Amino acid sequence: MKTLHRWTVPAALALTLASGQAFAQGNCAKLGGVIAQTGAQGAIGKVIAESGRLAVDHINKAGGVKGCQVEFVIRDDTSQPSVGLDAARFLVDVQKVHAIVGLVGSGTALSVVNSVSAPNKVPTVACCAVTPALTRMAEEGRTGGYFFRTIPTARATALAHAKVVTDRGYKKTVIMYINNDFGNGVAPDAKVAIEKMGGKVVGTLGYAENQPSYRSDVTKALAMEPDSLVLVGLSADGTVLLRDWFALGGTRNVVLHNTMRSMDVIKGVGARFLDKAVGIDNGQASGPSVDVFNKDFQAATGRPAVGPGLHTMYDAAAITLLAMQAAPSLEGPAIRDAMRAVQDPAGVEVGTGVDGLRKGLEALKAGQKIRYVGATGAFRFDKNGDVNGPMLVWKLDKGEIVTDSLIPLADMQALAQKAGF
Repeated sequence: MKTLHRWTVPAALALTLASGQAFAQGNCAKLGGVIAQTGAQGAIGKVIAESGRLAVDHINKAGGVKGCQVEFVIRDDTSQPSVGLDAARFLVDVQKVHAIVGLVGSGTALSVVNSVSAPNKVPTVACCAVTPALTRMAEEGRTGGYFFRTIPTARATALAHAKVVTDRGYKKTVIMYINNDFGNGVAPDAKVAIEKMGGKVVGTLGYAENQPSYRSDVTKALAMEPDSLVLVGLSADGTVLLRDWFALGGTRNVVLHNTMRSMDVIKGVGARFLDKAVGIDNGQASGPSVDVFNKDFQAATGRPAVGPGLHTMYDAAAITLLAMQAAPSLEGPAIRDAMRAVQDPAGVEVGTGVDGLRKGLEALKAGQKIRYVGATGAFRFDKNGDVNGPMLVWKLDKGEIVTDSLIPLADMQALAQKAGF
């Protein structure tokens, strides 16, 4: 585990701010990030981290939080919950961060929220952890209200998988899933939803992560004679499993989780094998805030804003920093209580990018209420810190990832009712 970035803009820029508004240097906002940069989630985690950096950069160029430039310190959890827990402890105990964002893996999020965020009163906003166990923790009062996430829970992805399977008329689906908190949070609900919607699941098969081969697991799945595969895995293990699946004669009717919406996966498997494949991901409502993020992300990184966690990570960082501005102090309880205040339906609508966030910061300084509309569109945290949202279906077109269709929020709610959720 290592600190990857202590990231701010030059101090000279901070000196241009009104000194009466600036905090003492030691009290400036510091944001921590627990984000996989290596291991099974490292490939997607590196890009997700860039999205978080972009949000911090935008806030700093817009004037910073409480007149100070924000420092963003990222720690690599190496895709392991135990390392992620140590990373979060370091950020809180040593770096003295005021909030934590990131948390790509559900197992890491559970450990961090339970052992660091809640007991230390550190607001924590996950970009990518979908496990329903975090909702149960909140319902039981074990998060202290310090946990939030900008991504819908695993149940939403399960419903999207079910819609894709049944819309395409697949009748004998096998579900293969990574056997950890993430996979176990999606696969059971996907099975229930598929069957409630008229499909049939011939079997579910969990597999261990970080294996050099999955031929034995694939062989067991193929023995069930499926006409389709739903794969709930991470990018690294998913790539290896798909290679084995096609090498052993598996159907090309595959439905991939959002964690595999990555050109690294496509190139690793071979686009020619994925001509009938589709995938699901969290959808972004159209609108100026989404367009600004997409444009700014490509300009900053040289790559399109396509992939898991990019939009939700930007929103996790941006809304946390706006809450810091809105809060009367940088104490944990104050930031926590301001998280929903910057989503006020009656507030001034503010968006993404330097100009959008500057509008938000200036409105808050003037004592106005704001409504942040982010890279994922408009969203609101419920009492458990969760959000609802639309989903999308993606596919390949000439070897590139493109959106096939959108599943609006109203349709998602109807699907949940049909599935009995």
